[in-house]
Amino acid sequence: MEARRLALLYSHLCPSPSPSVPPFSSIVSPSACAPAPHTNQTLPDDCVFCLIIRGQSPAFKLYEDDTCLCILDTRPLSRGHSLIIPKSHFSSLDVTPPSVVAVMCSKVPFLGNAIMKATGSDSFNLLVNNGAAAGQVIFHTHIHIIPRKADDCLWTSESLHRRPLKIDSETSGLANRVRELLLNISEERKDQVSPTLS
Repeated sequence: MEARRLALLYSHLCPSPSPSVPPFSSIVSPSACAPAPHTNQTLPDDCVFCLIIRGQSPAFKLYEDDTCLCILDTRPLSRGHSLIIPKSHFSSLDVTPPSVVAVMCSKVPFLGNAIMKATGSDSFNLLVNNGAAAGQVIFHTHIHIIPRKADDCLWTSESLHRRPLKIDSETSGLANRVRELLLNISEERKDQVSPTLS
């Protein structure tokens, strides 16, 4: 794995003088796609991201390490639109272990800057569609990096006017409910992690 990472970095630092495109097989080399550790989970045969990770489906890989990889989106919203994908299969962000999310998110500045420079962009959106109602269509956790340029008019929502938050009992009730749920979730996790005393 270390040799592959060094070869990828070297190829970016010292590009080949040949103008030809590398063979596609070198772009889609297989990676170790594994179920989440300590689970009986098997990898879905029909998950497009698992197929890409195993080298059974084509993709343009931009970056790879032991936990995740970054590929170009096959249906980009802008030139350079990329996806950060964990190598273990998790159906959505809310079931992805925090340690995996942390590794994925730690790559965002590094990858985002390289993508912006390569595309001549000056900004990028970071996007996660978590669940069908939020627009998730591939149920394998992934983070979008979408390069942006001034006045590209990519999102229609950017033309919407934002309204000030109402300071009323409904808003107060919502905030209280979220805090209550966070406390309950924290207590449940503490109970799951803490060893029982006998």
